[in-house]
Amino acid sequence: MNILKRLLMICLITFFSVGTFSSAIASEPEVSKRKTFTLWQLPPRTPTQNMAYVIRTINGKIIVVDGGNHGDAEYLQGFLAPLGNHVHAWFISHAHSDHVDALIKILNNPGYLQIDHVYGSLNDEAWVKKNEPQHAETTKKIYQALKKYRLELTELSQNQVMEIDGLKIHILGVKNPEIKSNAINNSSIIFRISDNHKSVLFTGDMGVQGGQKLLKSELGNQLESDYIQMAHHGQNGVDEDFYKAVKPRFCLWPTPAWLWNNDIGKGINSGTWQTLIVRDWMDRLKVERHYLSAEGLIQID
Repeated sequence: MNILKRLLMICLITFFSVGTFSSAIASEPEVSKRKTFTLWQLPPRTPTQNMAYVIRTINGKIIVVDGGNHGDAEYLQGFLAPLGNHVHAWFISHAHSDHVDALIKILNNPGYLQIDHVYGSLNDEAWVKKNEPQHAETTKKIYQALKKYRLELTELSQNQVMEIDGLKIHILGVKNPEIKSNAINNSSIIFRISDNHKSVLFTGDMGVQGGQKLLKSELGNQLESDYIQMAHHGQNGVDEDFYKAVKPRFCLWPTPAWLWNNDIGKGINSGTWQTLIVRDWMDRLKVERHYLSAEGLIQID
């Protein structure tokens, strides 16, 4: 009876979750035929920006990066159900609500979802209270939710290399507590995932100072990647020199339409965000394609 109840619940979650992800997943090749990992960029389910990525290895292990806002949790949980309801590794880029609130909500009410490991490099609550007090509650809630789920945050270290089912994960940057300007964003983790077919660089919301610190370090020559997740949703993040070092062919934009167009409701470039400037940088780098979360679910094989 319990098994039947669980199967029914998974079907209901999948059916009623907002979005059209089930058809994308169903069309995937058999596990034995996959040659590289699959990456999904999930769309926002609220008007604000978010960041949510799901990765499936060639043998079906699931990795999640961030997850988005509180309002994105139901969609994310529904997305993970047909993938097996089992996350092998969950990476937190940094402790801002548009990146971690979905995870907090899921940890507090996981349903049938199993999470094996949560990884990150977070500044402690006292540091956050001193440098970005308005976000201290988010940091507190992360640890409370992990405790409720009976899981501890696994601390990452710079230059750490992990391997999950043939997928290499290279941790290039961790928290930067000495950087007090744009404090939490500048403590985003930066990591590169790769196999023999493609590579993706995740930057979270990294700012100029943290990006320059990494660029000038001994790991600055390890940034080059096929895909890059655009820092801070593509505006006011790392500088042009950082992107030049990455040399991306493709850009992943966890960015709603209003931010992509720098539009406060009065037309393109009517806002104060730097998105169009960054788009010009990418044009100069001759990026081949932009993947925008505002356009819906993106699948990259």
